[in-house]
Amino acid sequence: MTNKFSFFMDYIINHFGTDHVFWILFGLNLIFGAISYKLGFARKLPLLKDVFVYIMLAVGTYILTIFSIFGLPITESLVIIAIVLAIYRFRLHQQRKERNKSNEA
Repeated sequence: MTNKFSFFMDYIINHFGTDHVFWILFGLNLIFGAISYKLGFARKLPLLKDVFVYIMLAVGTYILTIFSIFGLPITESLVIIAIVLAIYRFRLHQQRKERNKSNEA
């Protein structure tokens, strides 16, 4: 099975077969979705609200995984989103550190 768009789907099928493709992609999508949420959108919430948000994230990831099975590059997009948000957070942290250092002097 060759997909033009989905590198992860091709890799999983070639190395692990087709037995658990959905659950492997679901796990990857959930991990990268949670990382993206935490880096870009998360705020301090009470525990129950936080649990609810992650349950809804899992439901949405289930739907995204169905699109991923059809060959759309969902997992690849989530990886890119996580990388871009990580770079953004790192740069923001560096700027805040420099600003606090200059304010102290």
